[in-house]
Amino acid sequence: MPRRTFWKGYLKLSLVTCPVTMTPATTESERVRFHTLNRQTGNRVMSQYVDAVSGKAVKEEDEVKGYPRGEDDFVILEDEELDALALESTRTIDIETFVPRAEIGWLWYDKPHYLAPDDKIGEEAFGVIREAMAATGTVGIARLVLYRREHAVMLEPRGKGIVVWTLRGGEEVRAEKDYFGGLGKARPDAKLLKLVTTLIDERTKDWDEKMVDDPVQDRLVEIIEMKKKGKKPARKKAEVADEAPAGNVISIMDALKRSIAAEKKR
Repeated sequence: MPRRTFWKGYLKLSLVTCPVTMTPATTESERVRFHTLNRQTGNRVMSQYVDAVSGKAVKEEDEVKGYPRGEDDFVILEDEELDALALESTRTIDIETFVPRAEIGWLWYDKPHYLAPDDKIGEEAFGVIREAMAATGTVGIARLVLYRREHAVMLEPRGKGIVVWTLRGGEEVRAEKDYFGGLGKARPDAKLLKLVTTLIDERTKDWDEKMVDDPVQDRLVEIIEMKKKGKKPARKKAEVADEAPAGNVISIMDALKRSIAAEKKR
């Protein structure tokens, strides 16, 4: 299947430039999607913006973006004004800085994209930049306009290519000290720690993509195929969830020992 191009431009490091293409690394196109229908007619239901006061439909050309500055008071921003904010970085990924790979926590990662050279001539320059980052354990930081806004992006070498991650802004990542700061600093009991480590060892496996399969998605596909054939899908009995324990009846030590014994039997 031919590779679909989402973005074309240039990768630049100082005076070294090469043409590149970029494609989102993830997709939701395989997910089961539904349309909302009118049960009476079977026709699709269409959504439409309406004026909050008059209740009348708003034409597409009359829709504008507004930033609230008070109750029922907005600063209106036209599309041309938004598009003109960061035009310089729309077609060039200019690597400004390099950062040790381990210093950027995964909380900052937003959307991944595959970056590849666009022609044979550019492969050498692309490969040199990629291998140099891999050898030094660094990632590149640049800025780029994607999805109608400018993002900080991280370039990470991966195999024969580079993964470009859009990064979340500082205002999007909450400070962990606000949530973990009040937790106790005491270290857990050494015996308990050893038992949990044993339990982890028993459950450790190599990564497999099947670990993130969605059984609900698979069941939906089965139901849809049966209904296409005019068959009525069998209803599964709802499983009763285990009741939460009323209190800490069993000690953590006993619970861990029983868990390890169960793992060995399994």
